[in-house]
Amino acid sequence: MNELQFETARKMMVDCQIRPSKVTNQKVLDAFLLVPREAFVGKHQRTIAYIDEDLPLPGGRNLMEPMVFARLVQALEVQVGDSVLVVGAASGYGSAIMSHLAGSVIAVETRTQLVEKAQEILVAHGIDNTAVIKSRLVDGYAEEAPYDRILVEGSVETMPATLLEQLTTKGKLAAIYRPHAAPIGTACIWTRSGKSFVRKSLFDACVPNLDDFNKKLEFIF
Repeated sequence: MNELQFETARKMMVDCQIRPSKVTNQKVLDAFLLVPREAFVGKHQRTIAYIDEDLPLPGGRNLMEPMVFARLVQALEVQVGDSVLVVGAASGYGSAIMSHLAGSVIAVETRTQLVEKAQEILVAHGIDNTAVIKSRLVDGYAEEAPYDRILVEGSVETMPATLLEQLTTKGKLAAIYRPHAAPIGTACIWTRSGKSFVRKSLFDACVPNLDDFNKKLEFIF
């Protein structure tokens, strides 16, 4: 496929997958039209970069299917000037989307190969308000906290306090919440409520799990 064909596929993704899924925020739609999804997958996957499915990446990571990801991004209501933390950045696609919506983006990933790849792709596309850092996903990146918005790119069994505590007073965290053995996950938004946090369910979604957020099994003797 050539550049024109990729542009056509990108527009079809927005018009046929994302818009019909209740994504109406024009800034979000524009971001998905601007970011070349094919640049964030392997060469053998580029022709299928815009299908409405999760795309596997090296190291057990995935690009979340466009429809679910766009709805999750819209739910965060990112404002110009917001500081955003992306958790589980993989090859950097979600971070690139966020770079067009926010003031600054910190993206964390555990796998060195993916960190280097994401940095390389973002630089190649002139994205200069985003930094990709190697870190445990559950740790986030407290050095630059607090964040106005946090996006977790995947399904989680638990949401650690270490991550939630990196939100500003009026901050929001978005992720797909899928308790152990649950048949399907739920897109959720976490916000502060006094000294604790509340979780609001948005819509059902089934996306690949992030093992880093698996609940530890307890053994009873």
